[in-house]
Amino acid sequence: MTLEQTKASRSFGGEQRYYTHVSEVCGGPMELSIYVPPGASEDSRRPVVWYLSGLTCTAENFTAKAGAQRVAAELGLIVVAPDTSPRGAGYPGEDESWDFGTGAGFYVDATEEPWRARYRMWSYVTEELHALVHASLPTRGVGHESITGHSMGGHGALVAGLRLADRYKSVSAFSPIVAPSEVPWGQKAFGGYLGSDRAAWAPYDATALVRAGKRHAAPILIDQGLADSFLERELQPERFEAACAEAGQALELSLHEGYDHSYFFIASFVEKHLRFHAKHLGA
Repeated sequence: MTLEQTKASRSFGGEQRYYTHVSEVCGGPMELSIYVPPGASEDSRRPVVWYLSGLTCTAENFTAKAGAQRVAAELGLIVVAPDTSPRGAGYPGEDESWDFGTGAGFYVDATEEPWRARYRMWSYVTEELHALVHASLPTRGVGHESITGHSMGGHGALVAGLRLADRYKSVSAFSPIVAPSEVPWGQKAFGGYLGSDRAAWAPYDATALVRAGKRHAAPILIDQGLADSFLERELQPERFEAACAEAGQALELSLHEGYDHSYFFIASFVEKHLRFHAKHLGA
């Protein structure tokens, strides 16, 4: 199993690369993008920042819209942006709605039919692709990495950062779904992928994880726009804030007047997040 580079563009002295590979975990081809900063080589290995995208996104949204390359080049960070779900599985209902199925894998390992065979984004991101990236790129190796994401991807980043706290030096999120078990997006996805037993949902719910004792040694960074149309119904950062306060988990939650859920918001604060991660990575 290898990464096949499909294209690359020079960017701030480094390369924005696009790859495809056949995933055993997801049962078919997967795409991803990786920014490799200038000077990265076998003799000059670099730390990794993982970025998990939100609903409807592909491996290209963050790459094309966030403007992360300039800061990643300066800080010497490899930035990996996977896709958000398998593509073309052909399951009934896979393409009927934008918040379930294609583009909406929710970073869980599905247990319900037919999804369980291919919708295994948790194992894909944290195991299969994780190993493949470290084997294929001039990284500093496992543990020299941090994770961030937006919306559904912010949910995935928080869950990964809490469950695999020894791996990721730091965790952050833009507008994350912090308590998916309690909001419509998460309830639809979890019910469809994981079934009706809410106990099976808890390992994929950041707020539930903190309440159950999961911690990260570094402060968790979250930025949230107050003009976000999904804030009250789907995101509800106050749930995570309360859980962290009760548990003693350090949290840096910043609320921003006038900012919405779009990539204009992410582009406004991506430098802050990359510098936060670089600090914890010793980049």
